[in-house]
Amino acid sequence: MTQTDDRTATGLAFPAGFRWGVATASYQIEGAASEDGRTPSIWDTFARTPGRVHLGQTGDVACDHYHRYADDVALMRDLGVGTYRFSVAWPRIKPDGTGPVNTRGLDFYDRLVDALLNAGIDPMATLYHWDLPQILEDRGGWTNRDVAYHFADYASAVYARLGDRVRTWTTLNEPWCSSFLGYSSADHAPGRTDPGAAFLAVHHLLLGHGLAAHELRAAGAQEVSVTVNLSPVTPRDAADQHDVAAAQLVDGLHNRIFLDPILRGRYPADMLELVARFAGLGHISDGDDAVIAAPIDFLGVNYYAPTHVAAKVGAPATAKFPGSEGVIFPDQPLPVTGMGWPIEADGLRRLLVRLAADYPSTPLLITENGASFPDFADNGRVADDDRIDYLRTHLIAAHQAIQEGVDLRGYLAWSLMDNFEWAYGYEKRFGLVHVDYATQERLPKDSALWFREVIARNAV
Repeated sequence: MTQTDDRTATGLAFPAGFRWGVATASYQIEGAASEDGRTPSIWDTFARTPGRVHLGQTGDVACDHYHRYADDVALMRDLGVGTYRFSVAWPRIKPDGTGPVNTRGLDFYDRLVDALLNAGIDPMATLYHWDLPQILEDRGGWTNRDVAYHFADYASAVYARLGDRVRTWTTLNEPWCSSFLGYSSADHAPGRTDPGAAFLAVHHLLLGHGLAAHELRAAGAQEVSVTVNLSPVTPRDAADQHDVAAAQLVDGLHNRIFLDPILRGRYPADMLELVARFAGLGHISDGDDAVIAAPIDFLGVNYYAPTHVAAKVGAPATAKFPGSEGVIFPDQPLPVTGMGWPIEADGLRRLLVRLAADYPSTPLLITENGASFPDFADNGRVADDDRIDYLRTHLIAAHQAIQEGVDLRGYLAWSLMDNFEWAYGYEKRFGLVHVDYATQERLPKDSALWFREVIARNAV
C-alpha cells in the first residue's frame, strides 16, 4: 500500500484482516482461587507472603471473572472486540501439576470459549501466564527440567478439550518476567534471589515452549505462537563504546536470550557466556536448540516502554539483569505512566522494524500494549485522555512500522479491565474498563469507547 492508498477520512487505515482485541490473564481476573478443584499457584503463595504485594492484596476474588465471564464477554461484544486473548490457569487443569485432568477446571474454559464464539469473538488461548502450580515450585519450579515436560503434557490436555474451537495458541507469556523477575530479583513469584536459578528457568521455559509447540502442532493446532516482552535498548551516547557495550549486554538479557533460541535455533554467544558464569551449561542437553526452535506462526510482542542504559565504572549489577555490573539506567526526559515507565511510542516502531530486520519472515502480533494511569469514576464516566493518547500514539507508531514493511498482523490492548496488577495489587489500573472492586461493577472508560471506534473503522 502507498501512503495515500491506506488513508481514510477517519485516519490511518490498517490492512484488511488486521486483528483487534484485548488481553487478560487468569490470576489477574478470575478469582475463585479455591473453587472446582483449583489448587494454589506460585502467585497465591507469593501474595500471601508478607511484604510481597501492595497492602497484602491477593487474587482470591480479583474481578470475579470466573463467575461473571458471560457479562464480560457481552461487554467485549459491545466494544466490537474481534479477538480475546485469555490465559488458562494450570492449577485449575492439573491441580497436582502433573497428574489427572480436572474436568471441572476445563469446564470453565469450555463455557468461556463457547460464549466468545457465540459473541463473534475469536478466542486466543495463552497456556502460561505465570500461575505455575505451587506443588511444582516445591519441586524446583522452572529450575527443574521436568517441569518443561509437565508443561507440554498440560498443554496437550487443554488442547484436547478446546482445540476444536480455539485456533490460536500461545505457549508462554513473557518468559523474561517468569525467569528474571521470579528467580533473580524476587519482584515476582516465586520470589527467589538466585541469578543461577534464573538462567536455569530461562532455558527450561524455552524448552517447555518448544515441547508444547510440538504437541500442539501434532494435535492439529492452526496457529502456534509465543509472546515475549521486548524493549528497544538505547545507549546514552551512541558514540561511546562503553555505553554501546552496556546496551548490547542489556539487549541480550532482555531480548536476544529469548529471540535467538526461538527464531534462530541458538543462544547468542555473549549470553551463553553469562549462562556459564552463573549456572554452568550442564542443564542444556544436545537437541534442546532444535526443540526450542519449533516453528511458530507468529511472534507475540508485548511492548510498554523503552530502556535507556549507560556505562558507569563500579556500578553494581541490577538484580533483574544478572551480570550487568557497570551498567546504569539513567532517567530520561520523557513523560511517564502511572507505573513510572517512560512513554515513547516511537520505541514500538523501532522495535518492530528491528524484529523484521533481524528475524525476517516472522509475522508479528502486538499481544499487549497499554498503560496504567490514576483513574476515577465520576458520575458514571471515567475520563482517561492520557490512556487514549498513549494508545493513539502507539497505534500510529505501529502503523508507521507497517508502512516500513513490517508484517504486523494485529493489536491487542492491555487490558480489558482493571485487575490484580501482580505485586502492585489493585493500586494500578491498566483497564479499558473500570472495575469497582467493592461491587464488581464494570464501567467502560472513555478509552474503551475510543478503542471501539478504532476497531469499527480499522483505522486510527
